[in-house]
Amino acid sequence: MAAGISLKSVGFEVFGKVQGVFFRKYTQKKALKLGLKGFVKNTPRGTVVGVIQGTTESLIHMKEWLEKIGSPQAKIEKCVFKDEVEIQEFGYSSFDILRKKSTKS
Repeated sequence: MAAGISLKSVGFEVFGKVQGVFFRKYTQKKALKLGLKGFVKNTPRGTVVGVIQGTTESLIHMKEWLEKIGSPQAKIEKCVFKDEVEIQEFGYSSFDILRKKSTKS
């Protein structure tokens, strides 16, 4: 990053009808458009969680998108952000959709 540009990292969890509506795909598309890095994944409890990393300005836009817009068929009830911190460098190389790994019983 250029000198003087600060980076931040923040975790998020989105509640509502956010699974089965291409929420992760749209989240990835928006994050990449904003130059963000991190990940997004579904949870067993029906929410979507992830981490976004980037400039303060990009994070502001992404947070608003996660809270109010989402994918076209999503019905967002709320988005909770946590662990927002300044970082020296990106902890991720891209913005990825993480999928569940199959587990054997």
